[in-house]
Amino acid sequence: MSVVPAEAETGSTRIRVARGRDDDAGAAGDVPAPLAPRARLLPSLTAVYRAQLSRARVARIPLLFVATFQSVGIMVLMRGVVDGGDEARAVVAGSSVLVVAFVALNLLAQYFGQLRASGGLDHYATLPVPPAAVVLGAAAAYASFTVPGTLVTAVVGCVLFQLPLTHLWVLAAVVPLAGAALAGLGAALGLLAPRQELATLLGQLGMSAALLLGVLPAERLPVPISYARDLLPSTYGVEAFARTFDTRPHWPSVVLDLGVCAAVGVVSLAVATWAYRRAAVR
Repeated sequence: MSVVPAEAETGSTRIRVARGRDDDAGAAGDVPAPLAPRARLLPSLTAVYRAQLSRARVARIPLLFVATFQSVGIMVLMRGVVDGGDEARAVVAGSSVLVVAFVALNLLAQYFGQLRASGGLDHYATLPVPPAAVVLGAAAAYASFTVPGTLVTAVVGCVLFQLPLTHLWVLAAVVPLAGAALAGLGAALGLLAPRQELATLLGQLGMSAALLLGVLPAERLPVPISYARDLLPSTYGVEAFARTFDTRPHWPSVVLDLGVCAAVGVVSLAVATWAYRRAAVR
């Protein structure tokens, strides 16, 4: 007859096997059993992304329609004021990126604010995934919903203002980079806001800033407000997209704007990850 007691120790699990009397001197052996390896970032990120995408698919599609309809409506209104030229390019580019701001910034701020207020962060804190995977997975899922609406808005805007459709492929870089920057900002606002209502308010204000500072032509803004425009992450995505409407786009400037947008995205997502750790331990 054998008895198998278990002992838990820090960093590993040891199983002590007590052998029968037939063994020499009833010796006991300790067999170390290592713990499972720590979850890696990429598989964890993929799992969180798929979970968030499946959960938000039904609820966010109507809101994506609202965001697209809102951006198209703004372009129709601006059509009566702007005829063409640089102003038309700014309106189309700003309205297209506004779809990203509505979903990635506004809705994500509300989501994390609600998650923090309802105690949902406790569920994620118990999962064996890095904090960065939770933030990046949620941000990527929300940003993914913006792709169809952004493309539809850009096509409608180009037709409405008679702009070329040749370089719309640049949206493949603008949407993820601007989406990452705005999603990180939205997640940080939702996690740092002390109350859910304040997170909703901050998300709405952020989207309004993207609307006013992104859609309106830069040369028509007062100088102090133009400085605030330079601080908005979506501005560089708008500028990069607007430059592609030129007959001969200056691609180094486009790449520079996208690089700044990527750098801002890295910083904003890092801040959101820090805010998640801060909120999860409280």
